Amino acid sequence: MNAAEDIKIPSEDRLRADLYNFIGLMLSGPPGQMLLDQCAVLSGDDSDLGKAIGSLSRVARVSKPKKVESEFNALFVGLGRGELLPYASYYLTGFLNEKPLATLRTDMSTRGMTRSPNVYEPEDNIASLMEMMGGMIVGRFTTPADLADQKVFFNRHIAPWAGHFFSDLEAAKNSVLYASIGSVGRAFMEIEREAFRMTAA
Repeated sequence: MNAAEDIKIPSEDRLRADLYNFIGLMLSGPPGQMLLDQCAVLSGDDSDLGKAIGSLSRVARVSKPKKVESEFNALFVGLGRGELLPYASYYLTGFLNEKPLATLRTDMSTRGMTRSPNVYEPEDNIASLMEMMGGMIVGRFTTPADLADQKVFFNRHIAPWAGHFFSDLEAAKNSVLYASIGSVGRAFMEIEREAFRMTAA
């Protein structure tokens, strides 16, 4: 049994973690049919996030894995490089493997996080950061992080650039399904930013 199983996580925090993990999963590689089918049955509400989720669901219903794989490759892989470079270092400094990555690696070490052996890209990519945040909330790495620690990590590694990245993803010329992922991510980052702003320092 791990820490996440024997410590009670409030339902709203588990939902937050689930959304972080979902976004991370969608950005870590092109979704297969099973994941597209799961996206297709999502339902939203009248909030900005709910509308974005509803849009994602509608696009997923008519998306095919092969087409989405081509979209993913055009956005993030490409010939030499994709349309977008989803790394904190690039967004914050204009270059890869810069100080934001070094700072993240230090923070990962203090929190018991390590890069998976089958992952070769820099840890400051958006998919990994979403998964790290989700894992911190439910205690996947050590004990669940309290709100103060979540706020520090979010403000240091995600808030300065993730909203810009998700806006770029919404507007990218190769985005179709991923435009909806961008909308979900941008709306969620705004909610998280405001929620952390309202928590005590």
